[in-house]
Amino acid sequence: MKIKNPLKLSIFLAFCITGVAVLCSFSQGVKPAIKNTDHPRIVNIVNFIRLLEPRDSAITEDVLYQTVVKQVEIMKKYKLGGTFLLQYDALLDPRYQKLLKTLPRNSFEIGAWWEIPQPLVENAGLKWRGRYPWDWRANIGFSTGYTPKEREKLTDVYMKDFKRIFGYYPKSVASWFIDAHTLNYMYQKYHIVASANCKDQYGTDGYTLWGGYWNQAYYPSKINSYMPAQHAENQIPVPIFRMLGSDPVRQYDNGLGTTRQGVVTLEPVYKFGGGDSTWVSWYFKQFTDGEPIAFAYTQAGQENSFTWDAMAKGFEIQMPLIAQLRDAHKVKVETLAASGKWFKAHFKLTPATSVTVNNDIAGSDRKTVWFNSRFYRINFLWENGTLRIRDIHLFNEKLPSVYEKQVAASNECSFFTLPVVDGYIWSKAQQLAGLKLKAFIDGKETLLEGGNPVVTSTAPGKLHIVWPLNADNGTLVIDLDERQIKMKLQHGKPVDWFWDLTVADKSKLPFTKVGMNQIDCNFEGMNYFLKATKGYFAGPAGDDVFKIYPGKDGLVLNL
Repeated sequence: MKIKNPLKLSIFLAFCITGVAVLCSFSQGVKPAIKNTDHPRIVNIVNFIRLLEPRDSAITEDVLYQTVVKQVEIMKKYKLGGTFLLQYDALLDPRYQKLLKTLPRNSFEIGAWWEIPQPLVENAGLKWRGRYPWDWRANIGFSTGYTPKEREKLTDVYMKDFKRIFGYYPKSVASWFIDAHTLNYMYQKYHIVASANCKDQYGTDGYTLWGGYWNQAYYPSKINSYMPAQHAENQIPVPIFRMLGSDPVRQYDNGLGTTRQGVVTLEPVYKFGGGDSTWVSWYFKQFTDGEPIAFAYTQAGQENSFTWDAMAKGFEIQMPLIAQLRDAHKVKVETLAASGKWFKAHFKLTPATSVTVNNDIAGSDRKTVWFNSRFYRINFLWENGTLRIRDIHLFNEKLPSVYEKQVAASNECSFFTLPVVDGYIWSKAQQLAGLKLKAFIDGKETLLEGGNPVVTSTAPGKLHIVWPLNADNGTLVIDLDERQIKMKLQHGKPVDWFWDLTVADKSKLPFTKVGMNQIDCNFEGMNYFLKATKGYFAGPAGDDVFKIYPGKDGLVLNL
């Protein structure tokens, strides 16, 4: 073949060299680099707006309005788009209407914040039961406090007035929690494309969301908005993104020994968390460097109720850093609606994702991996050279939320999934629950210790963890996919290794039977099980609840 044109010749040669390099990489078992666009790190800057704050007389309507003005100002300064979500009473306020209408629609989004204030209830023809014009109790200020038909009326009133003011229906509706009936109604009638709910927390502000899809986003069950669905026909096709940017290491067991958790999140008001430059730099370093499998997600921003004075420092730390990461093509900053559309275009079912911390903040050696799929979540925590499985929860779309047919009767609200390991609820401050990796060494149960784990994604939906052990005990290899956990010890001398579940509080355990190949459980009236297709279970004995032993070919758990 003759190529006379020099330009064509150079292009041809470059193509050949590239092709040879790719073939060589495959022949040597090296995976070609994956572009960041294939596994994006998505940042949504979401600020939601309330008209009033009855809990503090110093926080006037003008203070709340000026907070939003400052948020807009600093986001424009760094050319950062984002999402502003309006509670109904703020939606009706002409000042917010004027301010938000000036924002360019190609980079900013106006949506709905789904807390229920007095004007919305009364305009829907219902009786207001609150102590104040906005009352944050679960049976007053959230859709769970109303019957399904009342929820539809509230939705219709909000959507009608939003369209009257802005000329279109909102594409995003978020809240600390929205029931499945309301969410599905909004999707079917008004075609929303994205939602968001609170991070996992226990008891904070009276709201418990515990055991769910940790961070990122999921398609919810039609009968339980907190529960990921397993099948397309049983899911609401609106992704729910997890808000607030939880600390993957510390948030989970923060507040052990108390009735509610503390907060360690990206929210800019917190002195340790989003308001601390060291923590923020560490958080985004792990966010951009850790293995996410499909994509990584975090939500920045803050509700105006905290006021600008409280959030200014954190906001001014985070916004230039996010802009810098965007300019370096390490993160993608977009609206909540844009993320919802992207998610739906790429995933017909909830994908497997992960959150990985390779290096903890200075002064700590902890490392962690969260793995989620539509069937389960699991968390590994390395600390002081040891490994503990801190959490395993199973997901089942058939478990209904009590709020789908019943109205919340108290000022608190709770959403759960199905526990297999719960390192928070089953722990006490002095005794941490979880599956600990041990071995019989010289006739004694001994915690196995090792070095730094290496976490990679070997294929879509799969996570590969390699942990080298000390004392010539080999290497623990863990492979996770959406249905199975596989483990084996490789190399090194033979070691009689096992997982040992110990807890501080046995009163809340769901286990009804520990068989050799299956553990039967019951929680919230649902029967479920954990099955070993390789290896076996034994227990209880002494202080432990059960042990998990590998077979000759390792351990395989089906979830």
